[in-house]
Amino acid sequence: MKFMKLGSKPDAFQADGKSVRYVASELETDVTINVGEVKFNLHKFPLLSKSNRLQKLVSKAGENSDEIDMVGFPGGPKAFEICAKFCYGMIVTLNAYNVVAARCAAEYLEMTEDVDRGNLIFKIEVFLNSSIFRSWKDSIIVLQTTKSLLPWSEDLKIVGRCIDSIASKTSVDPASITWSYTYNRKLSVPDKIVEEGINFREKIESVPKDWWVEDICELDIDLYKRVMITVKSKGRMDGKVIGEALKTYAVRWLPDSFDDSVSDALTCRYKYLVETLVCLLPPDKGVGCSCSFLLKLLKFSVLVGVNDSPREDLMNRISLKLHEASVKDLLVPARPPQNTLYDVGLIQCIVNRYMMHEKYNQDEKNKANGDFILGHEHVTLMNLGKLIDGYLAEIAHDTNLTISSFIDLSQSIPDSARPIQDGLYKAIDIYLKEHLSLTKAEKKKICGLMDVKKLTMDASMHAAQNELLPLRVVVQVLFFEQVRAASGVQALNNNARDTSNSTTNTDEEWEKTAADDNKSLKKQMSRMKIKDEDFRKNRKLLKKNSKSTKSGVQLLPSRSRRIFDRLWVVGRGHVENRSSETSGSSQSPTSLAPGDTKSFGSSSRQRRHSIS
Repeated sequence: MKFMKLGSKPDAFQADGKSVRYVASELETDVTINVGEVKFNLHKFPLLSKSNRLQKLVSKAGENSDEIDMVGFPGGPKAFEICAKFCYGMIVTLNAYNVVAARCAAEYLEMTEDVDRGNLIFKIEVFLNSSIFRSWKDSIIVLQTTKSLLPWSEDLKIVGRCIDSIASKTSVDPASITWSYTYNRKLSVPDKIVEEGINFREKIESVPKDWWVEDICELDIDLYKRVMITVKSKGRMDGKVIGEALKTYAVRWLPDSFDDSVSDALTCRYKYLVETLVCLLPPDKGVGCSCSFLLKLLKFSVLVGVNDSPREDLMNRISLKLHEASVKDLLVPARPPQNTLYDVGLIQCIVNRYMMHEKYNQDEKNKANGDFILGHEHVTLMNLGKLIDGYLAEIAHDTNLTISSFIDLSQSIPDSARPIQDGLYKAIDIYLKEHLSLTKAEKKKICGLMDVKKLTMDASMHAAQNELLPLRVVVQVLFFEQVRAASGVQALNNNARDTSNSTTNTDEEWEKTAADDNKSLKKQMSRMKIKDEDFRKNRKLLKKNSKSTKSGVQLLPSRSRRIFDRLWVVGRGHVENRSSETSGSSQSPTSLAPGDTKSFGSSSRQRRHSIS
């Protein structure tokens, strides 16, 4: 920290209790100056020789009064004592913590060059310009002290000069930085700069672009806002660094959790803080801030009642990079009058905006490149599909979540976002378990979101044993597993000479390969007459039929097993003349034990085969 010493005489100020200060001297004091609650018993001559204002006040008081009141004195008794010691020629030490108060007090006392050459105002200005504003941390400290000295510090342009000093230093090339700073976010040794004993190359590697963001986090939000506006106005700061600075400030001042017990004053502070951070976000909405950080701001904006304009800005920014979020980020608590745990409608709105952006971007690319989806866009959509399915699985536990909200959110993303629908199946399974009062029509409607051909083997086996699913869905699962098994055997034999190039069959390949099977399968299916009475009987026998075999593998439930046995008979015709390895699999298979399986998911009703 920089400092400056003034005067040469020893300090002769003494205290008589807490409210009286005097100068130990052979000469009797002849004036009493009241500053706040403290009385200063001093001598007129040294004071009047430096202060034009004291000259006026003493002259106005006349010879009959030796007491002067300093009303509204900036900096209080401590600042006045600094000025008084300077008048007496006593040693005074100025530093970043007291220089602003001393400057404002000197201005109040009119200690200018007109009164005496080399007066206090002149000396403080030299100290500020030559030392304080050239120091990174001293500039920040001085700026913090200006708040308690408004409007004096503002009128003297100390606030503006501090802000300009700080903003200019943030734009300096990191390779040129020689001052110390705080950087605790990455606690690795190379990230810490040592001002001495470091060569030029090591210094370049050790100073990150966002080296400055932690130090200014200690500023009050109003001062922080002015600093950031000045930093942005210089146009030399990358948007990502601006975003990192805002995130670091939010982590410093916003709590991890928020509840209704927080006082109204604190709520208003949080509201103003969030609104300020939103207005400071980089102008380019697509870069700068992570989606996770933007969603945190959105959560707080909902909880503290931020105005509509900042919330809309946040939602638009989030909708541009929603695929980068996590399920936890999307769990925005609902506020009254909503009765759900989370604000599903808010997320639905963001997803809709995201899809609008995707459609617009894809249309623009189609005009330039032709009608196809680039690999990057496909991966982005898949990430979105996993995100939404994970979110659906989380909110499905909420008993107050309506089936329409669940279905609308599930259908808000395209089928291409779910090449595998295990995640959607898991969400549906959880919803059925938590909402046992659903009607058959509602169960049919929610299960219609799934395309059973897009379930993995684990999900299919789980679904085959899931008694919460409608029978039609179970039959479809078993049917397509049989088709997949038959087409898989045929593909294995057709590609025996070149197995290295074999790939997993797509839905279209399954349909072509199993075209002949479908005819015979439909004939078998038409003979299957499943009645409600058989359902109830089969459900009662479920536990008996699902006991473990000698090898410890659990059988399918009777309902599914009987259906699957009939389907399997048809499939055996394709396997009888195969090798011993394939023929060994022609027996009726057993399922894995039910348990915690992978998440299971969107619908393709036109691909379903009705069973009458």
